[in-house]
Amino acid sequence: MLISKYYEILGLPNNSSVEEIKRAYRIKARLYHPDVNQSPDAKDLFIGVTEAYDFLMANHEKGELDDKDYFRAVEDWRKYRQDRSRQRAQYYARSSFATFKNSKYYKSTRILNASSIIFNIAVAITVLVFTVLGYILKLRNPVPGEEFRTLMTFILLLIISLILLVFAIYSLKGYIETSKKHRKKL
Repeated sequence: MLISKYYEILGLPNNSSVEEIKRAYRIKARLYHPDVNQSPDAKDLFIGVTEAYDFLMANHEKGELDDKDYFRAVEDWRKYRQDRSRQRAQYYARSSFATFKNSKYYKSTRILNASSIIFNIAVAITVLVFTVLGYILKLRNPVPGEEFRTLMTFILLLIISLILLVFAIYSLKGYIETSKKHRKKL
């Protein structure tokens, strides 16, 4: 199977990030899990989605592969991981969705979201703190003739840090709401 087919199974463009792959897998796994989806082909779709996720995660860090490297990666995948991926997917397809959702495998797709939100908040707070401290230091040790530039730099950095903080808080709020929705569905 071509790598573009794996991206297509997850409904993603070929240049998707790891976070986008994980997000798409969570959505598709929830959609196709046989415990949630009662259609006769749900189990096969779930297995296909899990296989696509495993392949893309195993080969994403390699970046753009040329044809030779791609076919070697596909052969390695077929030899060593495809069968294991299918067995894992079949196991999770037989289990309840609640059990699957509480598995380390499924939870690993959410770790990146939480850590990136925490990182964004830390960066925003750091920029805000250093902006205020830098301005206070400039006020204590002024350079003659640069008062206007100091004030403009402070205002610009303050606006940037506040935008980062608002974005981080908005992301955190969305993450919390999504987590609550996931808990309510169970």
